[in-house]
Amino acid sequence: MTPTYLPGRVAIPSLPEQTRTPPSPTALESFNTAPTEEVRQTLLTCLHSPRWADRLASHRPYPDVDSLLAASDEAAYDLAPGDLAEALAGETLPALPEGVYGAAHTAMSAANAAYEAKFGHAFVICLDGLAPNEALDHVLAGIRSRLTNDPEEERVVAAEELRRLAKGRLVNALRGAGNGATSHNEPAAGE
Repeated sequence: MTPTYLPGRVAIPSLPEQTRTPPSPTALESFNTAPTEEVRQTLLTCLHSPRWADRLASHRPYPDVDSLLAASDEAAYDLAPGDLAEALAGETLPALPEGVYGAAHTAMSAANAAYEAKFGHAFVICLDGLAPNEALDHVLAGIRSRLTNDPEEERVVAAEELRRLAKGRLVNALRGAGNGATSHNEPAAGE
């Protein structure tokens, strides 16, 4: 069955961080020594904020992965409202798992449309540590519960979710650098 895509922009990442092995020191060395524009482009696949990407790229070299991830968090916390809006605008909807029935597509589309109408930006949620078969229910519950937030509360929640997404994507990008892969949406080999 071909994966089905929904209209809208709900960010559902793969499951990085604690469920996966950390990137190798070789991957960090490659990150530290790669040309700035190459690193910047890789970083923009993790978070669609030029300010965040420029900050991480310009502060190289990092002594270890934990230092890089701490810098990623700090840069994400420092995003101005315009930077946050730009990062949210870059989020896209991934494929739903195979076998998802039509009513789920309708529910997801309706919930996402209500969210975007209220807040004016994409719904983002980090699913780290969540089983793939639980993702759809978690996303729907997240959209529904967050629709009760006022715009400022939701801006804070969305910023935190983006920070978590960026961190997980950065780990995946580094892991991919160690084995020649470039996609931040696919699990590393053997996982």
